[in-house]
Amino acid sequence: MTDILTADNLPAAAAAPEKRAGKLAALWSTRLLGVGFIVALLALWEIAAINAIFPPMSFPRMSAILSTWWQLIISGELLRELLPSLWRMFAGYFIGVVLGVGLGVLMGYFRFFYNLLEPITEVLRPIPSPAYLPIVILFLGIDDEMKIFMIAFASIFPVLLNTYNGVRSVDPIQVQTARTLGVSGRKLLTRIVLPASSPYIFTGMRISLAVALIVMVISEMVAASNGIGYFILSAQRGFKIRDMFAGVLTLAVLGYILNRLFLMIENRVLAWHYGYTQQRS
Repeated sequence: MTDILTADNLPAAAAAPEKRAGKLAALWSTRLLGVGFIVALLALWEIAAINAIFPPMSFPRMSAILSTWWQLIISGELLRELLPSLWRMFAGYFIGVVLGVGLGVLMGYFRFFYNLLEPITEVLRPIPSPAYLPIVILFLGIDDEMKIFMIAFASIFPVLLNTYNGVRSVDPIQVQTARTLGVSGRKLLTRIVLPASSPYIFTGMRISLAVALIVMVISEMVAASNGIGYFILSAQRGFKIRDMFAGVLTLAVLGYILNRLFLMIENRVLAWHYGYTQQRS
């Protein structure tokens, strides 16, 4: 009787390619694929700089940029510039989140507030953040108050719109059932409406986190004496190109870390939601 050949009973020489193919397939299904893509792009950057495909003064080698970045970290210069930026960003971000959630709940839960606030929301929301920067400077000057206000103002709208949509998407049957059981008023809002709309709220908060980072950099480039945005612009003006790229690299790393931390918090807070939706699917 002829034996059936499988990966377990194949000769070692014949089974080796099968194992390699399995490891390659496993690699392609992980984040290591994306990491490898980034490494490949950085390698292409290095090769292009070595061969002077672009002007060397404005396109330094990636190895030189990474070396400068590490030196700035070790010396503490980057940290000194980053700390005031983080303070402004998170101060404005948390103010924007609180106001966005509050206004979104009011607009979604009470028709009166929707009719009152929806027109002005749609008027202000499309205005790009840099457009109202000169107006804010006239009233608040160029100190931290101006930057925090800009970050807060830009952060409100993603949270507000997502909160409103979350409140409006709550299942009416769920609300009616809660009212039948005697849950009403503040308890209905805190125990039914807010938990049901929390996935939408977190989506808005995640979008606003990126918006806050962008507006923080813009405001510091326009009017500041410190901060990572000021550092990048000052390095460019002083033709410290490697320092400039190191500052941009810092923003990329910072944005990635903030996003990963936010996702960790979101997964912990909304564990009940993800467990429920996975059960249903």
